[in-house]
Order: sequence, then C-alpha cells, then structure tokens
Amino acid sequence: METVIGDIDSDASSVTETVARRSYGKLVAFLSARNRDVAAAEDALSDAFATALEDWPRNGIPANPEAWLLTVARRRLIDAARRRSTAEAATWQLQLITEGLNDVGSAEAEIPDRRLALMFACAHPAIDVGIRAPLMLQVVLGLDARTIASAFLLSPANMSKRLVRAKDKIRRAGIPFSVPGRDELRDRLDTVLGAIYFAFTEGWTDPGGADVVRRDLTGEALFLARLVVELLPEEPEALGLLALMLHAEARRQARRNEQGNYVPLADQDQSLWNWQMIEEAEKLIAAFSQLGSIGRYQLEAALQSAHVYRCRSGVDNWEEVLQLYDTLYAVSRSPVVAINRTLAIAEVNGPIEALASLERIGEDVRTAEYQPYWATRADLLARSGANSEARQAYEIAIGLERDPAVRKFLQQRQTRLK
Repeated sequence: METVIGDIDSDASSVTETVARRSYGKLVAFLSARNRDVAAAEDALSDAFATALEDWPRNGIPANPEAWLLTVARRRLIDAARRRSTAEAATWQLQLITEGLNDVGSAEAEIPDRRLALMFACAHPAIDVGIRAPLMLQVVLGLDARTIASAFLLSPANMSKRLVRAKDKIRRAGIPFSVPGRDELRDRLDTVLGAIYFAFTEGWTDPGGADVVRRDLTGEALFLARLVVELLPEEPEALGLLALMLHAEARRQARRNEQGNYVPLADQDQSLWNWQMIEEAEKLIAAFSQLGSIGRYQLEAALQSAHVYRCRSGVDNWEEVLQLYDTLYAVSRSPVVAINRTLAIAEVNGPIEALASLERIGEDVRTAEYQPYWATRADLLARSGANSEARQAYEIAIGLERDPAVRKFLQQRQTRLK
C-alpha cells in the first residue's frame, strides 16, 4: 500500500512539475490579462499548485490539470478581491476576474494562450530595460527571484524589489496584454527577442556549465525563443534568434577540454557538438531564407552556420563570411560586430588591412575596456609581426578578462610571442 501511495505521489509531483514547466506562463497570462495584476495572478497560481500537491495524490490527477489549476486560482483571486474591499473598485475588479473565466474550468476547455501578449507586456517601453529579461523569466516560466538573481549576478533582495516594481508598473500604468498590430510588431518584437537573447547570453557567460543556475538559464531562454517561434512561426527574426541560440548552445561542451581550458572554435572536437541542435538550426535558417527578409538575428545565425560549415568541410569560405559581416554591420552598426569583422578581413585581405579597420573602431571610447577588442588587436599585431605591441595588447586583454580559462588561453598566446 505504501508503495502504491508513493507511486501516486510521484506521479502527481511529476505532472505538477510538467504543468508548471509548460503552462505556468500560460495560466499567469490568462489570469492577469484583464486586470493586469501579474503579482496577484502569481500568488493565486502558487496557491493552486500547493493545493494540487495535496489534492492530486489523494483524489487522482484531473483529466485537465491546467483547467483544474485555473479554477482554483480563480477562486483565490475572487476571495482576495472580496476581502480587500466592497467598494466599487473591488466590484469592478471582481467582474474582471469572473468574466470569461467560467467557461474555461471544464475538463474539455481550451485555455487561450496569451503568453506572447504577456511577454510584450514585460518588454513594454515603460518597463526598465535591465529588468525585462528577468521579468519574463519569472512571469512566463515561474523562476523564483533568488534563481534569477544568481543568474544575473544581483542580490536576491535587489532582484525581488526590481521585479515587484516592474509588476506594479504594469498594473498602475495599465500596460496592455496584447500582441501589436503588423505595423508595430517589428519594433516591439525586437524588444522581446532582445530580452530573450540577453537572458541567453547571461547563461552563456558560464561556458563550462559549472554554474548550474547559469547553465539552466540558457535552457530557459531557449524555451522562450521556441515559444515565440511556436506562436509566430513566420516571423523571420524569431526564427533567426532560435537558430543562432541553437548553434551556440550546440557547441557548449566543446568550448572546454577535459582540463577546463578554453578551446577556440577551429580547434574544437566536433564529436562533442550537438549535431541534432545544429540540424534544427539549419532547418530554421532554411525556413527564414524563404521569407524574403534580412535582420540581425538571421544574419548572425547565417554566420554561425558558415563557421560550422568551414570547420566541418575544411572549405575556405572567409569571403562569404566577410560579406555576411558587412551586411550585419550595415544593419546593426555594432562595434562588437565591427571587431569580429576585422578577423574575417584578416583572413581575406591580411592582418595589415584588418588592423587599419580595427584602428577606426578603437576611436569608439567603449572599446577601451572591452576585452575582445584588445584580444583581437593582440592577435592581429602578432600576425603582422609586431610582437612587442602584441604583448602589450594581450596584457590589457588579460587584465580585462573575468573567465579564468580564457585568461589562461590569452596568457599562453602572449607567452608564445618572442
């Protein structure tokens, strides 16, 4: 008997975790779409999940777990509204909560998916840029503030305060839970995609995967990117972002050797690459290539694909890579892209011309403390024979680098110079 109960408990817990993973944001979005009170919706849903963990092992898993949770959460919201006040404002809020919810509590009901609208609310211009990605991770995926704080290198208290302020802003400002029309979609979608990519790159700063929180952050960001593609399957930049992220994540295991040392792309063990992810990325690239649009994420995904092709085939495609960088720089005007472009210039036209291009980039004050600029400069100087200057550039790059493995790699490069 104990074994059977244990199995039921395990099944209930497993189903609860699955629903939380796949449906948390869907339920929060639906519950908060009318009164825009994300915090209240989260509290009600948290109570519903706690009730499920007590109820499902005893009474069995409902046929429609989502609808069951939504019904319980709805009751919590109604009870909370009744407790707060009997004034007109509370009555209005109560009507908003009950309207449209009565027909989604049955086992057969299909709950509308408003997660994309919720993401657009999180990325609204009224929300501070730096909190948009963490806000999405919490309200769409249900990550707790402590986990998010660790991933973004902030204190839990600071992150909690910023998240609370952002949710309050949504409620007070009446930020709409809606997907913009076609005329506004591109600019607003860029904000959503930018927040997702920011979350991914925060996780990417732990390339060895030693920090579990940061490693999982890339997975959560990938989930968000897949969700956007699922909901907007013909948006080229959404396809491009997912392809870019898949290409990057596919090579994670190869970026460090068994000793934990950094391994540059050209020297990576390709057997460690996740070829299933790469194939998925290539299918996405093929899909957006048919849509007749050019954008930053599409171009970056195409660059990743070109690098993989060169490494896999041994075929020199640096001229094609340089063309892609030219187009990407014209689209983004990013100094980061400009720096990466100089490496392609070196492969096509030699290090002297690449250095000349890098000198122009160096006029941007932002490059003074940007490690890749100095690492690139050191590499190009070494390739042109200016070893003394190269050593100095490596010294600056080493001083700016936070990753011990990359710092060791740069030190080894510096040591080889005579």
